[in-house]
Amino acid sequence: MSNVSYYTAEGLKKLRDELSQLKDVERPKASQAIADARDKGDLSENAEYDAAKEAQGLLEMRIAKLEETLAGARLIDESQLDTSKVLVHSTVKIKNQVNGMEMTYKLVAQSEADLKTGKISVDSPIGKGLLGKSVGDVAEIQVPNGIMKFDVLEISRD
Repeated sequence: MSNVSYYTAEGLKKLRDELSQLKDVERPKASQAIADARDKGDLSENAEYDAAKEAQGLLEMRIAKLEETLAGARLIDESQLDTSKVLVHSTVKIKNQVNGMEMTYKLVAQSEADLKTGKISVDSPIGKGLLGKSVGDVAEIQVPNGIMKFDVLEISRD
């Protein structure tokens, strides 16, 4: 059973490109590394062989995880989304009621999240707390330090 996640065309392409890179480039490299290590003799005392096998196992786990993510991925048509409420792929400007700091975030799927570029996961505490809010609403978000309150100032789509 896979979880459904919504992606932009850009995010979905990025996932597919990464999967293609892993399957078409990294997998053959891992197989070659194992073959090269095997050619060096006794496998029972061959650390290079063990390392190559472990690297291959990690690569195969990453490929399986990406395939699972892509199986549950859905392309979202942003033009059809309601702009009056915070939804997946909304860009939201919020203001912290305590310190007055304003922040702008785009809510995205877990695998697209990147705080440096202002993209936060809809599964994060702030993302969950903002979903369904409208401009003027106060989002009360449970964080480890207690409850933070944010005013929703703007909602937009890029």
